Amino acid sequence: MNSEPLLLATPSGDVLKLRPEGPWTAANVSALETLSRSVGADVDRSSAVTLDMSGVSALDTLGAWVLEKLSRRAASSGRSAEFVGVADHFSGLMDEVRQVNRHTPAAAAAPNPVLLRLGDLGKSTVGAREDVTIFLQMLGALFIAVIGVLRRPRSLRLTSLVYQLYRIGWQAIPIVVLITFLIGAIIAQQGFFHFRRFGAESYTVDMVGILVLRELGVLIVAIMVAGRSGSAYTAELGSMKMREEIDALSIMGLDPVHVLILPRVAALVIALPILAFIGAVAALYGGGLVAQFYGGMAPAIYVARLHEAISVTHFEVGILKAPFMALVIGIVACSEGLRVKGSAESLGRQTTTSVVKSIFLVIVLDGLFAIFFASIGM
Repeated sequence: MNSEPLLLATPSGDVLKLRPEGPWTAANVSALETLSRSVGADVDRSSAVTLDMSGVSALDTLGAWVLEKLSRRAASSGRSAEFVGVADHFSGLMDEVRQVNRHTPAAAAAPNPVLLRLGDLGKSTVGAREDVTIFLQMLGALFIAVIGVLRRPRSLRLTSLVYQLYRIGWQAIPIVVLITFLIGAIIAQQGFFHFRRFGAESYTVDMVGILVLRELGVLIVAIMVAGRSGSAYTAELGSMKMREEIDALSIMGLDPVHVLILPRVAALVIALPILAFIGAVAALYGGGLVAQFYGGMAPAIYVARLHEAISVTHFEVGILKAPFMALVIGIVACSEGLRVKGSAESLGRQTTTSVVKSIFLVIVLDGLFAIFFASIGM
């Protein structure tokens, strides 16, 4: 019996007979690869290959795969290749090796666009239901926390509340004044530009006053707060969730809603109406400057016309929306922060989601309030 593997190649016309002998095992891997390469040219020149396995004394997976590669090399160009003389105790291994990488993946059927859209719609529906559930859970948790504060006023974290008011209220005043001032000026400039064609420049003051006080002033401020403070809330709570600080509060017997979320949401509810009022004043002032320098309207006339065009009702409509918008922004921002997982990617994704959802819900809420106030004659 041969102690070294051999591979005898015997051409017979166009048929090449290969006879492996000896141990074709992993212990002789270098020799097996050399033998395989040595007969490669003969395999390529022949029209058929026969591998006689009767002389193989030992065989493992590696040896069987080297022989299988020779067989596939012959069959790759349309030549016939067959194994003969395979011992019974080697036949199972050879059958397994012959099946390796033989399965051709079926061509994927073109997806049905209708089914894809229905699938996307179903996923969106499930996601929307989950979002509504989380929103209502957070609203209920806040309500319970407020009840607890009303029963025990000393439990209110006044220091945290004042700090949050400073951050989202006082520090936001410069950017709110700047943006609303520019919005008021732009509305007035466009109004004078277009109404001048009809000789109705004075109605620009009506448009600026009503738009700013009823709709645009509070809406712009709410969107700015959602992008500025809402994203900060989500990032802060998300970072605390990643560092397991919220879990630590729970282990210490402290309610995270009472400690972290209630002061933030309460500060939003208090600060947003104040910011909306300041923003409305800034927008009206911007409209007044444009009326003076672009529309040629004296400040006294602008103020008198504004006094005729608007009423306290317009101011009430705008201010009444602010606390509800603040509540929506706070709940969405805090709930998205608590949904952050343990990665920076998750933090960024939830922060973006928080801002998008907050702005969307603020606009929807503004539309619902507009319908409601119109139905009651305000």
